Amino acid sequence: MRLHPLVADGLIAAALTTVAVLLGTEAVAQGWPALDPLAWTLVALLTLPLVLRTRAPVTVCLAVHACWAVYVTLGYWPVVGSFGPMLAVYTVASLRPDRTAAACAALLAGVWIYAGVFSGTGSMASVAGQAVGFPLVLWRFGYVARRTGELTLRLRAEQADRARREVAGERVRIARELHDVVAHHIAVINVQAGLARFVFHTDARTARDALDTIEGASGEALAELRRMLGLLRADGVQGADGAPAPGLDQLDEMVARVRTGGVGVLLRVTGTPRTLPPGVQLCVYRVVQEALTNVLKHAPGADAAVELAYRAGEVTVSVTDGGPPEGRDPVTPAGPGGHGLIGMRERAKLYGGTIAVGPRSEGGFGVRLTLPTPVQAARRGDTPRE
Repeated sequence: MRLHPLVADGLIAAALTTVAVLLGTEAVAQGWPALDPLAWTLVALLTLPLVLRTRAPVTVCLAVHACWAVYVTLGYWPVVGSFGPMLAVYTVASLRPDRTAAACAALLAGVWIYAGVFSGTGSMASVAGQAVGFPLVLWRFGYVARRTGELTLRLRAEQADRARREVAGERVRIARELHDVVAHHIAVINVQAGLARFVFHTDARTARDALDTIEGASGEALAELRRMLGLLRADGVQGADGAPAPGLDQLDEMVARVRTGGVGVLLRVTGTPRTLPPGVQLCVYRVVQEALTNVLKHAPGADAAVELAYRAGEVTVSVTDGGPPEGRDPVTPAGPGGHGLIGMRERAKLYGGTIAVGPRSEGGFGVRLTLPTPVQAARRGDTPRE
């Protein structure tokens, strides 16, 4: 059964208080003054604050050492009050950096030596050895506990990442299988459509049968496609809730958001705008989005220009910036292996386009994407106008 950390620390503090009380009753037998109400109060202040040791380790450590110093100064048996400070030093070493832990260990050693000098009993060599040995052992145990905790968290993160990769790999494998199924249905549709066209005027029954086959195959293909897309959607990914994919009609909105981030963006559209396939619009939108994001990251304060050009048989978009303003150091953009640039190139390749990315001779950075448009759209006419 897992205990809440505060409950566990409370039980530890109660156990140390019980041990201190039992030792305190032996003070007279050990040749020390009997503990009076003030001494018992100080004993409680030495152990009970340990309930909060994991929430404020340094504060608790300083508090119990201060109480222990007062306890020793009043002439009581130092051993009774030593357990709280020792646990406090271990806690700091297990939760805080080495420099802080070393300072708290040195504090324990100093109060320990002070107790030996003030009491005037026993060998100072033994006291000095204890003052060095106990803090070192506590610091070492705390350091090992901290490193173990860090390695455990790292291992859990790596295991979770490995599990996510395995799930993603399995999803891709299943998606490939579903892709083969969809491709088969599309091939059937293509053949039956050709048959229906060939016999449309001569054999109506065969044409109807072909159309029925097309209807059934297309329905199955759509169902499999939905399964494939649902399989590839990751939890928490934008757009996984079924919202429409962004298109060119949302460029103005995106540019306005980037302007609020401190980048002056000029959007220019040339040519005759026309309706493009959703996939092409999404490709252009994402490339512009990634390019402007890179301006925000690597050239803060720079001005950028976005030009969308409709031309015969193609659409071109370019995003350029002039580099960071004078007096501001540029941030080196991601290299050829950056995920953003890889995504741009993959999108351009997917739609049969080309993309050029790199620094400009006149300064700054530029991205230029060219995508072919469908033949039907090109036939409508696209004479560029500047």
